[in-house]
Amino acid sequence: MSEVYITKSSKFLPNNPISNDEMENMLGLINDETSKARRIVLRNNGIKNRFYAIDENGNPTHSNADLTFLAINGLFDDHFTSQNVELLSCGTSTPDLLLPSHSAMVHGLLQNQSVELNSSSGVCNAGMNALKFGYLSVKSGNTNNAICTGSERVSTWMLADKFENEIINLKKLEEQPIVAFKKDFLRWMLSDGAAAFLLENKPSGNISLKIEWMEAFSYAYELETCMYAGGDKRPDGSIKPWSDYKSSEWLSKSVFAIKQDVKLLDAHILQKGALSMKAALDKNNLSADQITYFLPHVSSHYFVKGLYEALKEQNTEIPMERWFMNLKHVGNVGSASIYLMLEELMNSGNLKKGDKVLLSVPESGRFSYSYAYLTVC
Repeated sequence: MSEVYITKSSKFLPNNPISNDEMENMLGLINDETSKARRIVLRNNGIKNRFYAIDENGNPTHSNADLTFLAINGLFDDHFTSQNVELLSCGTSTPDLLLPSHSAMVHGLLQNQSVELNSSSGVCNAGMNALKFGYLSVKSGNTNNAICTGSERVSTWMLADKFENEIINLKKLEEQPIVAFKKDFLRWMLSDGAAAFLLENKPSGNISLKIEWMEAFSYAYELETCMYAGGDKRPDGSIKPWSDYKSSEWLSKSVFAIKQDVKLLDAHILQKGALSMKAALDKNNLSADQITYFLPHVSSHYFVKGLYEALKEQNTEIPMERWFMNLKHVGNVGSASIYLMLEELMNSGNLKKGDKVLLSVPESGRFSYSYAYLTVC
């Protein structure tokens, strides 16, 4: 079995950063009214800037495949070109198409040569699943290298015009023309962007990160769906898929909107996160004091204190001075967030040989968690 190293990282964040005061102008007013949820959500999530792949008129400036392609381009130089790539493994929650796969569309933009492809779906763990596929491929000797990515282009999903038909339908039914909080909430949470890692079977350059292990956990066997798109919840908690709706209902019910059950999120996301992290550390005989940098993907600063306390209860407490996050100035970019955090840390100049880095990614889709433990070489 080969060793596996992250030898390079790169990112692409589209256009200029968008402040909290600019968000609603960019995304538009639903029913010509300002959102009552916006200020509350922004106060809790602590995000000050995010990036959108749209212009001031809501027109797309980049596709998801474009964002991913541009992030990957930052990995290439005279020593490693697009012609050297053996595997392309891409994760996203928001592919441009139902099919072909996201990685196939990115590969079409690369225009290099035939490579093995993997596309990981899901929510935030889509990026970590893409990373694990690349890790296992290089580790097994199937390939000598892999490019792994996380990316999102969610801004076009959140534009006000996507909800207009639902508002019209509510008025016809003489109901309050307000989009449900489970949809409006996420309009102020999510951002666009992409980042990429180059994995190789030997270290390279000034800084390489050896992947010691990766672990993943799912609690879907005992918990119902929390974050979803392309369907809606039935009273019994099951999901009715978009293909079971009449086509007219796709618009009148905003079936394709991203939704989140915030009560379910609050009840389980931290508890299961602490349990799974303890299980990952115990399995690999690792104690919290061996971690130099802890990179937790959190959707909102609202969860930071709670996560710290939940970890403390499981005897896996990590002092806050070892936490590294960039949520405030980059935003919540879903499956790309952990890539963007590690890219920033790798290029910060702060890493020293021998440092240990733990990546932690929760996914509220149906409560799954991923971890990766890295050594700086």
